Amino acid sequence: MPTRADGAAFFAQNCVSCHGADGRGAGVAGRELSAKPTDLTTLSAQNGGEFPAARTLSYIYGDTRNSHLSRVMPEFGADMADDLVPVEIDGVLTPTPRELAGLLAYLESIQK
Repeated sequence: MPTRADGAAFFAQNCVSCHGADGRGAGVAGRELSAKPTDLTTLSAQNGGEFPAARTLSYIYGDTRNSHLSRVMPEFGADMADDLVPVEIDGVLTPTPRELAGLLAYLESIQK
């Protein structure tokens, strides 16, 4: 099963440029965007103190072409669909891309 360390490595490789090394939205590329990247350390605080795993996963892995959300974040779905692991999300074991399972663990660990 992927760990927080696996997620930190994925974050460093794919997310730091926009969200910054600390996840607060202060990466070099993020400063150039018209919409400031989300402060990823406040996801739980914005959700009544609970880490919103399902919403976070659907945003990262989801297909934004069929969504009302406007974003510049890359879509990871197609590249990850072949390597799934079970992750408990809202009490249900959910097939989740291995990389994103680790990323969810990491993001949960950096909540304020």
